[in-house]
Amino acid sequence: MSMMHHRYVGLDVHRATLSVAIADVDQPPHSYGKIPNDPTAIRKLMQRLGGPETILQVAYEAGPTGYVVQRQLSELGIACLVVAPSLIPVRAGDRVKTDRRDALKLARLLRSGDLTPVWVPDREHEALRNLVRARAAAKADQVRAKHRLGKFLLCQGARPPSGVRNWCKRYFQWLQHLTFEHVADRVVFADYLAEVVAAGERVKRLEAALRECAQTTPQAVLIQALQAFRGIGFLSAVTIVAEAGDLRRFPTAPQFMGYTGAVPSETSSGSKQSRGRITRTGNSALRHMLGEAAQHARHAPSLSAELKRRQKHVSQPVIDLAWRAQLRLHARYRHLSGRLGPHKAIVAVARELAGFVWATGALLAQGTPAA
Repeated sequence: MSMMHHRYVGLDVHRATLSVAIADVDQPPHSYGKIPNDPTAIRKLMQRLGGPETILQVAYEAGPTGYVVQRQLSELGIACLVVAPSLIPVRAGDRVKTDRRDALKLARLLRSGDLTPVWVPDREHEALRNLVRARAAAKADQVRAKHRLGKFLLCQGARPPSGVRNWCKRYFQWLQHLTFEHVADRVVFADYLAEVVAAGERVKRLEAALRECAQTTPQAVLIQALQAFRGIGFLSAVTIVAEAGDLRRFPTAPQFMGYTGAVPSETSSGSKQSRGRITRTGNSALRHMLGEAAQHARHAPSLSAELKRRQKHVSQPVIDLAWRAQLRLHARYRHLSGRLGPHKAIVAVARELAGFVWATGALLAQGTPAA
């Protein structure tokens, strides 16, 4: 009876080409060369490298090319890891980096089992995450456009009437009546104002699309449940879910906390133990959103009218968990802010809030209904 042969393939993926390296079980890794980054070329390569008695395993670094290659290989029945670049072991003194060497290193580390894969979302979840990030980019563009117009008005000495807040309805009415002496200034002002208006319309359009898409995603129940927590509205909830993915992939709450990058770094040697700043690894958008929500822990626990409205469509076990979170996080903030300062206290609260987010996912996984 013939034995199955394992072959490990490392790919260095670029927009137009793939650098390929192969590591067999009892032989040193060797370079296979380059092929076009094309589905037909990839399929032919796997047919040449594989066979009825060969089990292929493939790995490549996560990057701007996304998960296209991984999904194609999965459809061909080939195991493919997309690995985290920051967690790939690096040899001390290795300062030479080429596509060929990167592919060889991936093949060797895949064979030894030293690669850490990232979670690959399905196409539907990736589409939701793309929409969340598009809305965030549009919001950032809107802020930049407002700053640009605001600085222009400051240089011109144009200030709104007393009692008129920036960017409210009365502020825009005031902008419509502004005039400038020089034609060049009038052109610049009209262009900056049009950019602000267009950016605002773009944000509204993307938010409307996001609310519509969030209703049909498989994670819709979790998005709704997270809104039972104080400080987590719709945009915060959908961002947390889109960036974190399926919470069931984290066996414990500390593992999810570590994914947020809000856990302290540690340097220990012998009997000495030293903790430093947070690791800031993992997902920065998720960490930022939890930090924004954690700001509400500064205030005493309460149920606002808006929070009560959001909790109408959430089950009682989730509401009870959200209330325990309010009590716990406020007490934690008060305890730590005096010792460590408000900024570090907020970071600690955000870390614990991540634990409550994980607990919500675990509660729903047990069969707790949304409402």
